[in-house]
Amino acid sequence: MRIAAVRREQGERLLRSPWWRGGAALLAGALPALAFPAPDLWWFAYIALVPWLLLIRSAGTGRRAALDGWLGGTGYLLAVHNWLLPSLHVFLVILAALLGLLWAPWGLLVSRLLGGSPSVARAGAALIVVPSGWLMIELARSWDALGGPWGLLGASQWQVPMALRVASVGGVWLVSLLVVGVNTAVTLLLVTSAARTAAAVGIVVGALAVGAIWRWAPQPEPAGAVRIAVVQPGVVEGSNSVELRFARSEQLTRTLVGRQLDLVVWGESSVGEDLSQRPDLAARIAKLSREVGTDVLVNMDARQTDGSGRTGIFKSAVLVGPDGPTGDRYDKMRLVPFGEYIPARSVLGWVTSVGKAAGEDRLRGNRQVVMSVPEPPSPVHSSRAGAERLRIGPLICFESAFPDMSRRLARDGAQLLIAQSSTSTFQHSWAPAQHASLGALRAAESGRPMVHATLTGISTVYDAQGHRIGTPLGTDTSAAAVFDVPLATGTTLYVRLGDWPVQGALGVLAAFCAYEGVRSLRRRTRVEPVGAAAPAGRL
Repeated sequence: MRIAAVRREQGERLLRSPWWRGGAALLAGALPALAFPAPDLWWFAYIALVPWLLLIRSAGTGRRAALDGWLGGTGYLLAVHNWLLPSLHVFLVILAALLGLLWAPWGLLVSRLLGGSPSVARAGAALIVVPSGWLMIELARSWDALGGPWGLLGASQWQVPMALRVASVGGVWLVSLLVVGVNTAVTLLLVTSAARTAAAVGIVVGALAVGAIWRWAPQPEPAGAVRIAVVQPGVVEGSNSVELRFARSEQLTRTLVGRQLDLVVWGESSVGEDLSQRPDLAARIAKLSREVGTDVLVNMDARQTDGSGRTGIFKSAVLVGPDGPTGDRYDKMRLVPFGEYIPARSVLGWVTSVGKAAGEDRLRGNRQVVMSVPEPPSPVHSSRAGAERLRIGPLICFESAFPDMSRRLARDGAQLLIAQSSTSTFQHSWAPAQHASLGALRAAESGRPMVHATLTGISTVYDAQGHRIGTPLGTDTSAAAVFDVPLATGTTLYVRLGDWPVQGALGVLAAFCAYEGVRSLRRRTRVEPVGAAAPAGRL
């Protein structure tokens, strides 16, 4: 017992050291990254926050709790975005530290609700308020200028059927609430007996709610199938890599002749020229379309002029048929900060000197587009002869991380979501696997199958419930693959209701702040004015 007491005293001394405690906060915040691809320890997400929560709970002051929250948030962002380090270098640390400040108020919230000896009421409130506070952080950093919704905690559950069903009801937001709620409950189980009672009740209620979703949440209904080919040229090196990549994509597409296809999809930046200015390239793709018997969806990364007369570099999804470009074009709307533009370039332009930041800002599109793929000309070439036009909703690059964009495409009538991507800069990192996993969430949320087509991997396809179809094309693969993709009809609750978990979390926090304000006011009114006469019999 004496040895245990000495060790406990040594541990408490270390936690009182600001340096040791700061390091512990950074490490504790980084732990949830192990739940994401490529480690993909999805189950770890449900306990990964517990060390961080316990650390904040032990903070002696609000200032220390806020600091623990900030440092933990910094560690979380650094770990989840570690693959950006070769591109942004030390600036990634600066960005993570700035965005990590979003977790400082959450640290105060955790300290207030989990600190000391929580009563049943306070523990019960923690099960609702702590996850709601986390969700507000995810909402704030989901703004594309702050990096977008990459690394949302709920996205770590992309391969869990139960979590995908939850996403169909409330999107990735509801999954995040569930994961943080479980972490909060586990933390409470390690505290007082009163807190354990509230935690046990919370776990039972949560399990019943998830069971009800699994049993009664509406699911998409089967509506035929289409054959989609994904062309992944792989890594192509050399001074003329754009031309070599185009030639390789051309070669791979010709291997698809006679496969009865409904659409061929190339990856992001698969064409490095404006097809309206390069009729020779447009003619080559049109010839491919005639040979394979269906349209080809390519992606142009080039200086172009859009429909409103703006000229600059756009990333555009363009549909090319047997007679050339069909006129269907989607210009990327949400650009990657620092990768495709620099926010406040006049102030932050120096970033180009320390990393691989964008030398020139790309231009944004102004609307989402649902394209129509004509029915095949003959049954010899396709499984869909005589069918109606296939309506596809294109997304480009990290737009697949935004739940609202795929939801909008589903509402606008898209039958198939397609994300064209390129993560070749981060080929040997966690980025390709993380990016590919996002398609599962978007498919489950929208009730529409999703194709994730890349230049260098990982290319993969998901059905309308978010389950993977076929075998993905890895980062070491140069190939063309055909996927039989089941279509679906019907509408998920998330498409119908939108981001209701976010609105609910806002309501919870507003109610909590109002309660705390009233409580504080009542406490002040009970304090006697300075100098007032003491009641009789009191010294």
